Amino acid sequence: MRWMGGRESSNVDDRRGLSAGGGVAVGGGIIGVIFLVVKLLMGGGNGGEQVQIPGQSEQMTTEEKARDDERAKFVSVVLGYTEDVWDSLFTAEGRQYKKPTLVLFRNSAQSACGFASSATGPFYCPGDEEVYIDLSFYEELENRFKAPGDFAEAYVIAHEVGHHIQKLLGISDKMENLRQQLSEGEYNKYSVMLELQADFFAGVWAHYVQQKNILEAGDVAEALNAANAIGDDRLQKESQGYVVPESFTHGTSQQRMYWFKKGLDTGDMNQGDTFRDPSLR
Repeated sequence: MRWMGGRESSNVDDRRGLSAGGGVAVGGGIIGVIFLVVKLLMGGGNGGEQVQIPGQSEQMTTEEKARDDERAKFVSVVLGYTEDVWDSLFTAEGRQYKKPTLVLFRNSAQSACGFASSATGPFYCPGDEEVYIDLSFYEELENRFKAPGDFAEAYVIAHEVGHHIQKLLGISDKMENLRQQLSEGEYNKYSVMLELQADFFAGVWAHYVQQKNILEAGDVAEALNAANAIGDDRLQKESQGYVVPESFTHGTSQQRMYWFKKGLDTGDMNQGDTFRDPSLR
């Protein structure tokens, strides 16, 4: 991905030198609660124990800090690219695009959706319209999930911005109303639709970035590999040895790749109505 020299967004809140405490955050994320559950199953413990947050008591080496700072610059440029694309698309439809803030944190941060930790994974909070990410997640993406590459990392940001698009379109508010009316099992189906639509919007963004000659050979494959790596079925299979489709909240690997690819191929934000797709009912 050709990102060096790109415009860095000014809508970045860098809290990497701060920490916070509180309740667990609940918001739209690329892995969200599943990521936390996997952490627990892989050695977290029961509800009476505290989850160990990676790097919480460790000092970063000079090399690690330089890498972290480079990634901070990278995600700022990626956020800038999302602003350019979505501002243009919203303007074309007679709407005004309200830009989200990207919050960078290390170990923990407080959001309007509650407490965010490294174990939560990247997420979007509709309450404050901000995207949260601990950049150490990218180490997990590359090493644990075997999804390396800068465009895999860009896909993460684009997916969370996709949740912001849903907020602006009123979809997130409708989902929150449904959450109060449905059982957990029933709501899970809608959660899958919500997450797959965010993947679709990430694909729409990639469609226009591709037209700007920003992508390089292999970039799309990196994003699809990342989508494949974090499907509900694959994560559950790896963490517990079997899958429980009724508990899916983000979609299978195949579904995540399909909807990202559909957005990439069409570039039409109006073709991503996952809520009316009969295959998801």
